[in-house]
Amino acid sequence: MSALVEIRDVTKTFGTFTALDHVTLEINQGEFMTFLGPSGCGKTTCLRLISGFEQPTTGEVFIAGREVSNDPPYKRNVNQVFQSYALFPHLTVRENIAFGLRMKRLPAADIAAKTDWAIGMTSLQGMEDRKPAQLSGGQRQRVALARAIVCEPQVLLLDEPLSALDAKLRTQMRSELKNLQKRLGITFVFVTHDQEEALSMSDRIAVMNKGRVEQIGTAAEIYHHPRTEFVAGFIGETNIVEAEVLERNSGRLRCRLEGGLELWIKGNGSGEGAKILVSVRPEKIRLHRAPPEQPRDNLFEARINSEIFKGAVDDLTIVTTGGLELGALLANEGATGLEFHEGEQVWCSIHPDDISLLTREA
Repeated sequence: MSALVEIRDVTKTFGTFTALDHVTLEINQGEFMTFLGPSGCGKTTCLRLISGFEQPTTGEVFIAGREVSNDPPYKRNVNQVFQSYALFPHLTVRENIAFGLRMKRLPAADIAAKTDWAIGMTSLQGMEDRKPAQLSGGQRQRVALARAIVCEPQVLLLDEPLSALDAKLRTQMRSELKNLQKRLGITFVFVTHDQEEALSMSDRIAVMNKGRVEQIGTAAEIYHHPRTEFVAGFIGETNIVEAEVLERNSGRLRCRLEGGLELWIKGNGSGEGAKILVSVRPEKIRLHRAPPEQPRDNLFEARINSEIFKGAVDDLTIVTTGGLELGALLANEGATGLEFHEGEQVWCSIHPDDISLLTREA
């Protein structure tokens, strides 16, 4: 893939506040890229730099190989869907969608054809003559999308467009949005603080914190192999534990965790005696009634200290013989499965590849 959008060493300040701190990233042609992070992390500022509503304090922004750092929005072939949708309340669905085309003074026949195409792409047939007040939240969002795509932008920017919807509709619209992006082949840049949205829709995710990009990768890479303490803690549930390196051998480290538990992890670069931080996802902890017949790395005894039923999963807290407390998630298979309950003594195993070595948060 070729980079369609490039942000090169961009810093953006507002007075004494640094919203972006030397951010560099590339967004590929036809990619669904998500900026994910908590409020104030810089994700919306990054989006506004691409759209032209903000200019960098230092650094450069490129779209399709052309520097646009100081170009106004109308000189960039991008369009944006806002959180509030920003529809014209006095115009019909068709008139809202056609508004940008009319501003470009296209022939009436072209406007009609393109508007019909956008209505079809967003499943708004039969609603063309309604006003925004007569539409549901999901329908209004589709009108905003249709108005954005009808001008055929190179990049479509979406600033938390699902946040105003209820939970069920938000889940439905995730699927619709991803399918629309696949059909159009347009580069989508999506901003959200909702990790489930990011994981379910994105080709790649840029996790942001305090004006910096902590990690960029696919959903699987971000989830299974977080690089920093922040990413591990922000994405999903995890156990973050202090450890000391005891031995380094063939790309693996033998470490002593809190409570004296010794585990092998995949990693390099830390010598004997080094203090490190590791992450273990709760679902990666395997529970056994007795020691497995086949030898396993990282096998240890523990007691189930608490059990919370969550429908599809059981949320357990286990405590090792040395007193280390860990969270574990087990698929709830009901009466046909092997269930574990509070107070039981169990054997646990963790594959070395399922333990991530983290960079500490500054």
